[in-house]
Amino acid sequence: MAKTVLIAEKPSVAKEFAKVLGEKLNNHDGYLEGERFIVTWCVGHLVSMSYPEVYDEKYKKWSFDTIPFLPEEYRYEVIGDVKKQFEIVKGLLTRDDVSTIYVCTDSGREGEYIYRLVRQEAGVSGKTERRVWIDSQTEEEMKRGLKEAKDISEYDHLSDAAYLRAKEDYLMGINFSRALTLKYGFQVKNYLKADRCVISVGRVMTCVLGMVVKREREIRDFEKTPFYRVLAKNELFGQIVEGEFKAVEGSKYYLSPLLYKENGFKKEEDARECIAYVSKTSEWEKEDFKTEAELISIEKKPEKKNPPLLYNLAEIQNDCSKLFKINPDQTLSIIQELYEKKLVTYPRTDARVLSTAVAKEIDKNIRGLMNYSLCADLAKEALELGLYKKISSTKYVNDKQITDHYAIIPTGQGFGALSSLNPTATKVYEIIVRRFLSIFFPAAVFDKMSIVTGMEGEKFFTSFKALKTEGYLKVTKYSFAKDNAKDTKDAEKADSKAKDEDEKEDSDKEESQELKVDEEFLKSLSRLKKGDRIPVTGFTIKEGMTSPPKRYNSGSLILAMESAGQLIEDEDLRAQIKGSGIGTSATRAGILTKLVNNKYLNLNKKTQIITPTLLGEMVHDVVLNSIKSLLNPSLTASWEKGLTMVADGSIGKDEYMGKLSDFVKNNTNSVKSLRNQDELLKYFNYASKYYKK
Repeated sequence: MAKTVLIAEKPSVAKEFAKVLGEKLNNHDGYLEGERFIVTWCVGHLVSMSYPEVYDEKYKKWSFDTIPFLPEEYRYEVIGDVKKQFEIVKGLLTRDDVSTIYVCTDSGREGEYIYRLVRQEAGVSGKTERRVWIDSQTEEEMKRGLKEAKDISEYDHLSDAAYLRAKEDYLMGINFSRALTLKYGFQVKNYLKADRCVISVGRVMTCVLGMVVKREREIRDFEKTPFYRVLAKNELFGQIVEGEFKAVEGSKYYLSPLLYKENGFKKEEDARECIAYVSKTSEWEKEDFKTEAELISIEKKPEKKNPPLLYNLAEIQNDCSKLFKINPDQTLSIIQELYEKKLVTYPRTDARVLSTAVAKEIDKNIRGLMNYSLCADLAKEALELGLYKKISSTKYVNDKQITDHYAIIPTGQGFGALSSLNPTATKVYEIIVRRFLSIFFPAAVFDKMSIVTGMEGEKFFTSFKALKTEGYLKVTKYSFAKDNAKDTKDAEKADSKAKDEDEKEDSDKEESQELKVDEEFLKSLSRLKKGDRIPVTGFTIKEGMTSPPKRYNSGSLILAMESAGQLIEDEDLRAQIKGSGIGTSATRAGILTKLVNNKYLNLNKKTQIITPTLLGEMVHDVVLNSIKSLLNPSLTASWEKGLTMVADGSIGKDEYMGKLSDFVKNNTNSVKSLRNQDELLKYFNYASKYYKK
C-alpha cells in the first residue's frame, strides 16, 4: 500500500498533525509511522547556503580581488548539527512506498523555503506533493488544511521569492561586509582601540540602524524653544475652567511675528502685554482681580470612537513593548507559544482584518471564549448584541488586505494550556482576546462641547469631553491594570504602563487639551447661550517648551519598519500602506536583536528605549559615505515590495535577480575605488563627542 508523508517544521507541530490523522502511529527515531501515514519533521532549517570558500578556497581570505562574488549557480549544504535528521527525512521522502507528501511547514515564505531546500537536497521526484496552509493549530483547522491542500506548484512563485530573499541577504552581506571591512575596518578598529572590527551590513539591518542614528542626531540637533500660553480663568457653574488665547483671524495678533504658532508668545513680556490689553489693566495679577468675558459661541456635538483594528504582529509587538516592557523577539516567542498551544491564530501576519470566510463562522470563536473566565461575560454579551452577524460589511473584514494570513485572534480553544503559561504570556493572551471581542461591540460615544469667549476682540477657547456611551471601551479594561474598585497607587502605576517613559506630560504640551468632565457638567454648560457674560477671575501664563522627536522604543521601531520608516500614529493609515515596509513580520524582531548583539544599538531593558552605540554611529557613517542607498527606508522597502511582486507573479524571478546582481556588483566596485578615509575622521570625531571616553 502506498503511504503518505506529512512533513512539519518542528516535532511539536508534527505531533499535532499526527493526532488528527485518525490512525495509530508508532514512534521511530525522527518520525512516526502507521499503516497509511508517516509523520516527520525538520528542526527549523536543515539546509543552508554554502559559504564562498566552498566554491573555491581562494574566497576564504577576504580580498578586493575576489569581490564582487556573484556565483552563476548557488551551492547548498546540509547543516552539520542536524545532519542526522536530514538523512531520516531524506530517506522517508524518497522511499519507494511513499506516493504523496503533504508539506506542513510554517504557512509563510520562510516555511516554504525550509521545505524546498530539503526537497532539493534530498532529490525528491516523482511524488505527489501537496501544500497545507493553515491559520491556527486547532484540530478543525488542521483537518481543513489537509483536506484543501493544493498542489505544491501553486506555491512556486512564493518559493521563488523565498530563494531570492536568501540570495539577496547572502550577496549583500558577503560583498558589502567584505568591501567595507577591507576599506574601513582598520580605521574603525584603531579609532575605537578595539582588537578587531568587522563591518557587518545587510539590506534591512543597515537601514534600521540608519533610522535610529538619524533620530538620535535629530534629538541632538534640536534647539528647544520656550513659548508662553495665555489662559483665562473662567468661572462656570462653580468650577474654574481655563480658556486658551488663540490669535485667530480678527485678532490684533493674527500672523504676528511675536507668536509661536497661534496659541503662544515667543516672549513672556508679550504674553503679559496681551493680558493687560484684554483685561484693560496692568493689575490683573492681584488676588481680588475680576472681569468678564462675552460668550461668543457654544457648540455641542457627539463624537464616535470605533474599536481599533485587530492585531497583526507589529501592532502587538508595539503594545507589548509599552505595556510589559518586553522586546519584539520576546513578544513573538510568546505568541508562537500561544499559537502552538492552540490559543491563537498564526502570529507572523501583517493583516489587521479578518477574511470573509472566517467572518462567516466567527461566532465559534466568540462562543469558545465563554470558557475564558476573564472575558466570559463579554463574550456572552457580544453574542447577545449580535453585531458579529454583520461584521462582514465593516472595515474589520477585507480580503484585499490579506496576503497569507488574517489577523491574530483567539481560536476560542486550548484553554487547558492557560495554566501552563507564564504571567506575561497570560497577559498577552488577554490583550489579544480583548482586542478581538471589542470589534463586536458598538462604538464609544462622547459628547464634545466647545465654547469661545471674547474680550477686547481677542478669543479664548475651551473644549470639554464627556463619555456618554461606553461601547467597546468596557472590553478594554485589562485585569492587570487599574482596578475600578481600587484607586490605589499600584493600580495607577499599572494603568500608566502604556505611556512612554521618556515623554513629559501636559505641562509643556504645545496644544491645549480637552477637559474631561461628566455628563452633568455638560448639561449645565448647555444652558449657556451666546452673549452671556462669563466671570473671569484671573489669568495665568504657562511656559512650555518645544519638544524634540521621541527616541524609538522597541515597539515603535517595529511599527516604523512596517511603514517604511514613517512612524505613523493613525492606525487606518498604517493599514493602507501595508506591503511597503522594511523586512517582514517574521524577520523584524530578529533584525533588531542582531543589531543589539552586534553592539550597534543599545536596548534599555526597563524602558525598551533604543539608542545607537558609538560603533553603530561609525558604521552608519561608513555606509553613508560609501553605499548611501542602504540607509534609505524607501529603497529598502522597494526591495521588499519586489519580493512580494515575485511571490504574487507580478514580476519574474530572473528580472529581480538581474537587478539584484547589478546593484551588488556596481556598489561593491564603487567601494573598491573610494579614497575617503580621511574624510570619515570628522564624522567619527563628531559622533564620539556624545560618548564617554
